[in-house]
Amino acid sequence: MTEPDTLLDRLGHWLAGRLQEESSGYEPYTPSDAETLRRTLEPGDILLIEGNQKISAAIKYLTQSTWSHAAFYVGDALAEPEDGTERRRLIEVTLAEGCVAVPLSRYRTYNTRICRASGLTPEDRDHVVAFMIGKLGLKYDLKNIFDMLRYFLPTPPVPVRWRRRMLAFGSGDPTRAICSSLIAEAYGQIHYPILPEITHAPGRASAQSTYMRKEILHIRHHSLYTPRDFDLSPFFRIVKPTLEYGFDYRQMVWDDKASTDAEAAKAGAIASDT
Repeated sequence: MTEPDTLLDRLGHWLAGRLQEESSGYEPYTPSDAETLRRTLEPGDILLIEGNQKISAAIKYLTQSTWSHAAFYVGDALAEPEDGTERRRLIEVTLAEGCVAVPLSRYRTYNTRICRASGLTPEDRDHVVAFMIGKLGLKYDLKNIFDMLRYFLPTPPVPVRWRRRMLAFGSGDPTRAICSSLIAEAYGQIHYPILPEITHAPGRASAQSTYMRKEILHIRHHSLYTPRDFDLSPFFRIVKPTLEYGFDYRQMVWDDKASTDAEAAKAGAIASDT
C-alpha cells in the first residue's frame, strides 16, 4: 500500500506544476524534425533543449546560456511500446515525472543542439547508456520545497561566480532536479571529461613552455554540471543535422521578388516625398 500524500507532498506537486508551465510567445528559429533527429543521433548523444517553461528561465539566467534542459539519447535500447505509440529514445529528468523515457517528437517545436562525445569506445558507450536506463523511475523528492522555490526568482541578485552553485543547493541530491547532472554522472563513471578542472604542476625551474608542464585533471562533481557545459566542452562535438546530409547553399531558394518589391516601394516613397 502507498502512503497518502502529506501537505508537503501536495505543496511540492503544486510548485512543480507551476514551474513547468509554459511561457507564451515562444517561437523556435529552427524547429527540430523527429525523423531527421533520429537519423542523426547516436546512442550516448546529448540533446540540448531551449525550454520555454518558468523553470527554464531561471536555469538560463543562472547558467548564462540559451540551453535550459538536456536529454540523453539511447537509440533502440528500450523496447517498442506495446500500444503502438512512438518509441521512447530519450531519457530525461523533470521535476514532476522524475527520470523518464520520452519520444523524440516531444521536442519537435523547440530549438535543439546535438552534442556528441568524441572518440567514445563502443564499450563505454554501452556503459553510459546502461547507467541512464538504470536510473529510470528515479523520483525527485517533492518535499524539498526550498529546492524548487529558488527557481521562482528568474533573476536573483547573485554574483555570477555563485550562480552555478545555486543549481546544486538544496536537497543534496541535485541529480533529481537537473538532467545534465545525471548525464555528467554517467560520463563520470567512465572518466570521460566534460569540463574538468585543470591544475598545472611546475616542472623544472628552467622549463619555460607550457608544454613542459604536467597537467592534472580533476573531474568536477556531477551536481555542478549544467546543459551549457556540454556545448562548451572541448571534448564534445556539435552535430548539426542539416549539415550531416550534404547541405548545398546553391540549392537554397530565396524570395528575391519580395526583396525587389520592398526596395521599389521604398524608392517610390522617397520619390513622392521629394
